[in-house]
Amino acid sequence: MGFLTAFIVLIERRLARHMVLAVLAVLALITGLGVQAGGQNKPRKIAKDLQVAAASPMTPNHRWVRHEGGQRMVDAVIVTDGKDRDMKAVQAFVQRIGGRVHARFSSIHALSVTVPTRMLQALDDRSDVITVSPNRPVGHASSTLELVTGAQGSNVRTAVAGGYSGLDGSGVGIAVMDSGVMSAHQHFARLGGVSRVIRQVDLVGKASAEIAASAMAPGSTERIAFEASVTPAPRVGGYLDGYGHGTHVAGVAAGRGDYLLGRDSTGVAPGANIIDVRVLDATGVGNTADVLAGIDWVIYNAQQYNIRVLNMSLAAGSGDSWQIDPLARAVRSATSAGIVVVAAAGNYGQVAGKTTYGTIGSPGHDPSVITVGSSHMHGTVARGDDTVNLFSSRGPTRGDVIDSLGIRSIDNLVKPDLVAPGNLIVSAGATSPTGVWNTLARNNAALLAGQPAAQMKGQSLMTLSGTSVSAPVVAGAVAILLQANPGLTPPLVKAILQYTAQPLPGASLVDQGAGLLNIDGAVRLAKALRTDIAARVAADSMDVGAPLNVTALPVPTSSVGGQSFAWSRMIFVGGRQIATGDALFTMYQPIYDPRLVWGGNQVRKIDIDYWPASATVAARAVPRAFEEHVASNRTLLTAGVRMGTQLAGVSSKLASTGVFLPTAKMSVWLGAGSGTTLATGVVLAEGVVLAEGVVLSEGVVLSEGVVLSEGVVLSEGVVLSEGVVISESLVGGLRASMVPEPIGEP
Repeated sequence: MGFLTAFIVLIERRLARHMVLAVLAVLALITGLGVQAGGQNKPRKIAKDLQVAAASPMTPNHRWVRHEGGQRMVDAVIVTDGKDRDMKAVQAFVQRIGGRVHARFSSIHALSVTVPTRMLQALDDRSDVITVSPNRPVGHASSTLELVTGAQGSNVRTAVAGGYSGLDGSGVGIAVMDSGVMSAHQHFARLGGVSRVIRQVDLVGKASAEIAASAMAPGSTERIAFEASVTPAPRVGGYLDGYGHGTHVAGVAAGRGDYLLGRDSTGVAPGANIIDVRVLDATGVGNTADVLAGIDWVIYNAQQYNIRVLNMSLAAGSGDSWQIDPLARAVRSATSAGIVVVAAAGNYGQVAGKTTYGTIGSPGHDPSVITVGSSHMHGTVARGDDTVNLFSSRGPTRGDVIDSLGIRSIDNLVKPDLVAPGNLIVSAGATSPTGVWNTLARNNAALLAGQPAAQMKGQSLMTLSGTSVSAPVVAGAVAILLQANPGLTPPLVKAILQYTAQPLPGASLVDQGAGLLNIDGAVRLAKALRTDIAARVAADSMDVGAPLNVTALPVPTSSVGGQSFAWSRMIFVGGRQIATGDALFTMYQPIYDPRLVWGGNQVRKIDIDYWPASATVAARAVPRAFEEHVASNRTLLTAGVRMGTQLAGVSSKLASTGVFLPTAKMSVWLGAGSGTTLATGVVLAEGVVLAEGVVLSEGVVLSEGVVLSEGVVLSEGVVLSEGVVISESLVGGLRASMVPEPIGEP
């Protein structure tokens, strides 16, 4: 079927239902290009879905749109240029045009506001406004794990009486940004019964508090009062997670389930500390502003609780490029501050029985994030039969941006970065003090299948599937790596995880990234590297090409679950390039600086302003503000690194080339020495990297969800109405009418 035939079929199927929306979308795109006086184009500042909502003759059914006083109002996030750090001018302008300011954020120069839609053009005209996007709803992206991931073994840890010998994430803090954590669950108890949930904050509906909190000095009376205001009141049984998603996610990352004989559901890093950052309500839904507030809180408190990892098993639909999307900008700030951000890829890899591409949500579409897809263990510990779950969202990323010349460009970054187990994973199930199941379990009895009809409170288990479960598997792995080598930077952690991953047969670069998580190999590689890397990078004393390893690099093979396999030996750089070779880990590569962000042909640098040292705060301990700008000329990769990008070729689904090339095939080529060894490295010139990398050629994959003869379906990033990516753990058609068995009394 040719393109014209496919287009006609598409029209026949969808015209009656989507004609109005299609017309409005075209109008929005036209207005989004914008024409200034004098005929010059300007970048699009107003997000596409916000434009459509403003232009619609009827009020759209979105949570962020309403009528007030006879006019249409929208909840939005305004990102400014940062020249006015307190954004007083924009705040005053919002109030003058009849709007309200709810919150101010420090991770990005942004405001959460409510404004009349008729005044969006006025915001667009302001030179200090970069983007205006909806305050989109955000939803949850929903032991065998130890054996299948390589977390148990001679190179990582072994079980001993009363605990573990080796690496279990002890001392490392994992911030779980989700629906809350049942801190009293035995999954999170240390020996002696004290909970490893060392801090809990509830930021649902509290984003407005950030207006004042972002300007409060560490240790000040005002900041102490703010922290108290977001600390949930003590609850009997530690019950803070009415929805149940966050508790399960925390258990996968850091739960310890060996107390139940015959049903060990231990997570990946059972010694790690958990910091519960609640941003989703009892139905598993939140909004962008609350998530931004949560990211701000994590950055501000990272040193106090040694938060080295931020798990985000949630996502928002966004058609905006990583360069301008608010959540993407915020997680880049967190990464630049030394926090490894792990995000779920999403669960939209298949729609109506067809594999779909371009369905990665926000913030998983940002190049600084470790974006995790989902693999299927097929009920065995052996990895030889593992596959990529059909529901796991595929790349490439499809956010777009319009430049000052009115030219629209699409990111097309290769995602996910890797995959991890995410099918039918058993972990902690939250209950109330009286034994009432969480909302997820009450509405979906299948989540309790395989568990006893009467479970003990505080020891209750349930099963979830989704990339929201895969993400904490990787978050736990990161905690183990940072325990093994505290000197790793976030981009170096990602490089290690990708390089040591196991390519699964038949799955492409945009299906599985570099392959299946391999903790055994990752730990061995991390231990071979020096432990002062992060400190020297932060002090700008790490020279380009300086020795990175202190021992010989390990042999690039692992044996996990009774199977030996070769590592992928590849990392993604710049989102479109594939790099390999020992030089990646024997010489310092500037891309390992977490303050640098390279995506496509753009390289950006983030500068951090810290609160000054005081009696209660060490120097360079608490970030105060972040400034992002185009990076100056510099080396990105050194000579000696080998590039495999050109081996992939032009992207074609039929030919299985380009981004559709099987990861295993690329891995074999790289292992055989194929690729181009850089003689002079990759050098940034005037903020633009000229190498195109693995991109989609014209006519191979079209935008706007058009189905081609090759069978490729591409989403523009807005997957559902309202741009919400929710119910990630309900893959498989679970019915809300199912009623679970009651929990028995202990």
